[in-house]
Amino acid sequence: MRPREPPDANGYNFGMADFNESSAGAPTAAVARRSRAIAPLPDQLISQIAAGEVVERPASVVKELLENALDAGARTLRVTLDEGGVKRIVITDDGCGMPPGELPLALMRHATSKIRSLADLEAVATLGFRGEAIASIASVAELFITSRTEDCAHATRIDAQTGVISPAAGTVGTTIDVRELYFNTPARRKFLKSEQTELGHCLEVIRRVALARPDVALSVMHNGRAIEHWNASDPATRVAKILGEVFETSHLPLDERAGPLAVYGCAGLPTASRGRADQQYFFVNGRFVRDKLLAHAVRAAYEDVLHGNRYPAYVLFLDLPPESVDVNVHPSKIEVRFRDSRSIHQYVFHAVQRALARHAGASPETTSGGHAAQLEPTGLASFSARPAASAGSFAGAPAAKNDNGTTWMRQSRMTQGTLPVAQPLALYDALFGRKDAAATTGSAEAAPSAVAWANDDSAPAYAAARHAHADEQPLGFAVGQIHGIYVLAQNARGLVIVDMHAAHERILYEQFKHALADRSIAVQPLLIPVSMTADPVEIGIVDEERETLDALGFDLAVLSPTSIAIRAVPALLKDADLSALARAVLADLHAYGGSRVLTERQHELLGTLACHNAVRANRRLTLDEMNALLRQMEATERADQCNHGRPTWYQLTLADLDRLFMRGQ
Repeated sequence: MRPREPPDANGYNFGMADFNESSAGAPTAAVARRSRAIAPLPDQLISQIAAGEVVERPASVVKELLENALDAGARTLRVTLDEGGVKRIVITDDGCGMPPGELPLALMRHATSKIRSLADLEAVATLGFRGEAIASIASVAELFITSRTEDCAHATRIDAQTGVISPAAGTVGTTIDVRELYFNTPARRKFLKSEQTELGHCLEVIRRVALARPDVALSVMHNGRAIEHWNASDPATRVAKILGEVFETSHLPLDERAGPLAVYGCAGLPTASRGRADQQYFFVNGRFVRDKLLAHAVRAAYEDVLHGNRYPAYVLFLDLPPESVDVNVHPSKIEVRFRDSRSIHQYVFHAVQRALARHAGASPETTSGGHAAQLEPTGLASFSARPAASAGSFAGAPAAKNDNGTTWMRQSRMTQGTLPVAQPLALYDALFGRKDAAATTGSAEAAPSAVAWANDDSAPAYAAARHAHADEQPLGFAVGQIHGIYVLAQNARGLVIVDMHAAHERILYEQFKHALADRSIAVQPLLIPVSMTADPVEIGIVDEERETLDALGFDLAVLSPTSIAIRAVPALLKDADLSALARAVLADLHAYGGSRVLTERQHELLGTLACHNAVRANRRLTLDEMNALLRQMEATERADQCNHGRPTWYQLTLADLDRLFMRGQ
């Protein structure tokens, strides 16, 4: 027999054998496949299919019903759950309610009060609008609605299974009772998790609603026991109640507005990052969304202050014209699509990035709060510093105040390159009353012991100048160094402890970043080129990435198949170990490629450059060098964290020190 031809795209085989068999009256495979005629699906089955997208688990029911309650103007919401919501979900609100004549319509698919035309859909401002949720829930569970409007003498109840309407007792508002979820689709019920897991998903949905609407009171009962309650409050109080004390003491207020666009909320400090992305909430026009574009924008803003394996915490709101965003992407309404996604990405990215930059050096209060959250107090110590800045103080204001009310202005970024740590400054010579400039050289002699204290003969002049200006400098003035690692400084609030390597690394990082962005990296030619051995991969990278190396300020030349000459380096790095530095840069170029190093992988390269030239541990600094480092920190954006997210300084107030030594107790 001749082999049959393969089926076409529709699964049918139209070989000659089929035509011959059909003409002889024998049934064929194609005819057998089409033995069932096309027919419309029953409405109940349509609803159950739709419910597969809308009602994924009990948390989906809670989400849809809470959104309907908020659209109805509710100010108080009560959620009752039994067995994680599988057995029963009851949501009661004090909204406007539904008149008796509209209750049957509420159970119909695609019946809604939210939209009337395509224009309404394209500019929808309510949380719900599809008219599918209640019908989908009723198709997979027992559902009862009890509702009363202000004009009605009593409430009315409808049974979704029978359609029976009857009078009922109830106040103004709506109560929706959902029982035995998936009772008629047992296969779906088998996919549900344990009671505690489903409860956790329900609580997460409720928390999102509570964060989006702090003006609404919410209470939650589970198996007859109260487990959550939030009174109507201001946004800051609601965020603190839900995200906890760590976030409360370690976040930055954010408020950026440009025409119809606004981004506001709270962005967690890098020092309070988390191992999981479980405290990331983004709301678009009041609707919680899970959008890759927005998540990437926020992640990119944290990129050069946060280690790659850590996740920031944030509660952010994006407001924009409704016609600029499409919320009708998925029945769950948790995904959105922006008309101008690139502009939105850049707007959110720069807003969060500016908030993180303004925070650096803004005031000791904000930083100490973040750092305190990461420290575990021991003994009698209590690190209770909390951020004192308000949203207004970060909304573009260049000034901040310390405890005594003295206003200080953040120094211009252009002055960053004028305070090299390795060189003493005449400014500090005059400030400390030192007439002999030579006294500021020779850092090794300045600190013969593990702790380098300011103990020279000019102490009276030094102390007078230091106290006269202490209130004007947030990080104060240096008094010593511990083990060549930490700088101790005194400011108006007490004691400041600085990790000098991490702080200098951030300063250099920012200098490199701005120089690279402005294409103004100063190059230092070497009088005598430095030669280094190289493997074939490194030799190849020098040839392939010559333009990238030039843009970064490196002039490398291949001497032989096994050696490279370093003829010029960035001027900021002239004192580094040039062979190790060149090898590290070539490794980054090999790992990410030249084009990516200058774009999305830029922070890895800049971190490499900064780390190689930052002051090392066990390096003895003079007081002038320490103070130069402090002044640079105050003038540098994001100076509170190194580019890996570690804190660079920490504030101990006089009250903290008093508690350590039990003064006044």
